[in-house]
Amino acid sequence: MLKTLAKNLAVISLASSAILAGTAYAEDVNPADWPSVVKAANGQEVYFNAWGGAPNINAYIAWVGERVKAEYGVTLNHVKLDDTANAVNRVLTEKAAGRHQGGSVDLIWINGENFASMKRQGLLIEQNWSEQLPNYKYADVAGKPTLTYDFTVPVDGQESPWGMAQLTFYYDSAWLETPPTSLEALAKWVEENPGRFTYASPPNFIGTTFLKQVLYGTIADQSLLRAPVVEADFDEVTAPLWAYLDRLKPNLWRSGEVYAADTTQLKNLLADGEIGIAMTFNPGEASSAINAQELPQTVRSFVLDYGSMGNSHFVTIPYNANAKAGAMVVANFMLSAQAQARKADENIWGDPTVLDVNSLPAEGKALFDALTRGPATLAADEFGATLLEPDASWAVRLEEEWAKRHVRSN
Repeated sequence: MLKTLAKNLAVISLASSAILAGTAYAEDVNPADWPSVVKAANGQEVYFNAWGGAPNINAYIAWVGERVKAEYGVTLNHVKLDDTANAVNRVLTEKAAGRHQGGSVDLIWINGENFASMKRQGLLIEQNWSEQLPNYKYADVAGKPTLTYDFTVPVDGQESPWGMAQLTFYYDSAWLETPPTSLEALAKWVEENPGRFTYASPPNFIGTTFLKQVLYGTIADQSLLRAPVVEADFDEVTAPLWAYLDRLKPNLWRSGEVYAADTTQLKNLLADGEIGIAMTFNPGEASSAINAQELPQTVRSFVLDYGSMGNSHFVTIPYNANAKAGAMVVANFMLSAQAQARKADENIWGDPTVLDVNSLPAEGKALFDALTRGPATLAADEFGATLLEPDASWAVRLEEEWAKRHVRSN
């Protein structure tokens, strides 16, 4: 009987521990009590899963690591990705295996499509943590609506804004006097200059963005993009997009048999003279590359006449992250005036800030006032209309359909 009683007590104890553990990993970090977060973060290692395809961005992330180590005792490890979905799949695999604590991913540089997927599958911290970060009060939520809606999905404080993006084309004005600023002009230019244009292969973010940019310019009713895809109408609605891409394909770089990998390769192809027009989601990238002597001084930028795709990019924390406190400290530092101004510096990265600069204390505002705009960076009033990201389901279906049409099967 004593053995039976002991066994029952053990079972009760294990069950109680499991309940307590479940509560702990759900509520063990309270950003409203910021001193406790900073204390818990000291000594933690944060595994930051982020695209690793650009040396200047990698260098910036390394600098962030140096600062959070010196100021907070947090070690930042950059896990370099070629596709953000790899990090999402890792978290999903861990959840399926019951690894609800001590996950291998602490912080992710996320895009809207993957944020929507993680939110839908319960892979994020459910609490509103980002809006409670001390530096969030300087975020320009009034002037930048994309800080609160990501691909039409409410952010709900589950990711922290990091930078702004705007689809921008750039070219060498020493070779091309007047760039094509409409879809029709671009198609004609490609036909007249075979092999001098390409785009990145989706699901790379810039490739998918180009598909959405063209879709906006060819769809009969743009309002359809604000709602989820209706499968019954998808083929008809997107037919003009595929017709346009089919028109481009024979005259693309390498006859459309191969596409660029990412923005870094597009930049290198332009620098090498293989293509005449490249594209980026960072309005300051071309000027930054000029400063780094990666592109000639004659490079200039343009956007298409009906507007350009624009959004914000964020960092987020998986629900089972091992170093939640450390991840929040890193996210908060990334929102600081010091980190945002350095990121906006075209000699460093050139990624636009998410902050309301005028709301900053004088010393923070001074950091931005000292920045200069390079010769290939468009002024704010030169961008025209910002085309908001469609519902996340559009990116998924466009990538799937593009792969069917443009990726050769082995």
